Amino acid sequence: MEFSTIKYEVNEHIAKIIINRPDSLNALNSEVLADLDKALDEVAANNDLRVLIITGEGRSFIAGADIKEMSELDGLAAKDFAKRGMGVFRKIETLPIPVIAEVNGFALGGGCELAMSCDIRIASTKALFGQPEVHLGLIPGFGGTQRLQRLVGQGWAKYLIYSAENIKADKAYEIGLVQKVVEPDELDGVVNDLANSIASQAPIAVRLSKEAINTGGQVDIDQAMKIEENLFGLTFTTEDKEIGTKAFVNKEDPKFTNK
Repeated sequence: MEFSTIKYEVNEHIAKIIINRPDSLNALNSEVLADLDKALDEVAANNDLRVLIITGEGRSFIAGADIKEMSELDGLAAKDFAKRGMGVFRKIETLPIPVIAEVNGFALGGGCELAMSCDIRIASTKALFGQPEVHLGLIPGFGGTQRLQRLVGQGWAKYLIYSAENIKADKAYEIGLVQKVVEPDELDGVVNDLANSIASQAPIAVRLSKEAINTGGQVDIDQAMKIEENLFGLTFTTEDKEIGTKAFVNKEDPKFTNK
């Protein structure tokens, strides 16, 4: 499949999407959202994939939504734009396999929101995070008001959104927005190592773990425990469970079949 604003790569069990508009700091416009939507469908349809990495070309992850395009929207068109962006980011969030955001630079506005829709965020020391929409007379429109508070708590979410203040990677790590911060020349290697580590685990168990976390996190604790109970039982019907437990007993490295 051909894309005009992203690069899509597959290396064995790992896929990578690179937002490729470096001249505009990878700003999100309708074309990028459409390309992302198609690429995510391709990822979802490939049963051999176990991890997806999303990053940006050049010195930016995603600097935000394309302000030039947004400035021409009226209220109804803006609502439709937000709906499309939310739909794509929700598709990232609910993708069966884990998604890693490789945050190499600016992750502002829609870029921060896209990173938050991923399962794990690994950042370069040069990364910058923020939701500066109120400085433009707007509010976050791709899920930022909701995901940010779920990741860092309401206090920090309100602080960052109300003040439009951008924070460096070390502060993002401190408040729990990112899981690891590394030097720029180490970022690719660290993310690839993590992706390979995840890809080496039992694929069905990883996918069911994601389902348990995402689904259970939206309901009360009793319902959440029932979800985990059911998915735990489901793992015992898999070939990978037999492979994993036998390998452990025999002190061998398991070779999972994704069955």
